[in-house]
Amino acid sequence: MAIQILLVDDQYLIREGIASLLELEEDLEVAGMAANGKEAIKQAIDLKPNIILMDIRMPELNGVEATAKIKQSLPHCQIIMLTTFDDEELIVQSLLAGACGYLMKDIPPDDLGQAIKLADAGVFQLAPEVAGKLIGSLKTQRAGDAPKLPTDTPLTTRELEVLKLLAKGNTNKEIAKAFNLSEGTVKNHVSNILMRLGLRDRTQAAVYAVEHGLS
Repeated sequence: MAIQILLVDDQYLIREGIASLLELEEDLEVAGMAANGKEAIKQAIDLKPNIILMDIRMPELNGVEATAKIKQSLPHCQIIMLTTFDDEELIVQSLLAGACGYLMKDIPPDDLGQAIKLADAGVFQLAPEVAGKLIGSLKTQRAGDAPKLPTDTPLTTRELEVLKLLAKGNTNKEIAKAFNLSEGTVKNHVSNILMRLGLRDRTQAAVYAVEHGLS
């Protein structure tokens, strides 16, 4: 079954251009399009897509706010920010809102298709230049007043090991192979990590890991 995609961008030509490119791949299908954050929320609830490609700067409601609202209603929907802005604050805000990736609009078409497929499989997606800025920013904060990992962390040793690999963008399958575990066991570890740290998803867990020196 084709991966269902919702495109969100306030520029008509960009929406249509991306849609035309994605429709060339048999396993990708553009289920709908929206021109602003409010439309995106309605379309997401109606269509329940697998993936949303979300612009940031839009009228009515911006992409970060729309992402947070959509994730509240559709926690399993994967949202990738697709933008021209590589501002550190926007990157962090997007990830904390629940986005599973942050890509730039100059990404080659083939790479975008692959990123969508990886995101659908649960793999965290960051443009290389974005990843560098994010990690650099968080490490700078960590060197100052950023919180360290609490000595009374509720996580087990194994959960901490899983969290470290999760922060690097590893899939459950890759983590399972690294520790000679079943994927089901890894899924349980991830669920426990999220529950014990009060986090919503893998993206927030990855950010938490970097902020606390686990990357």
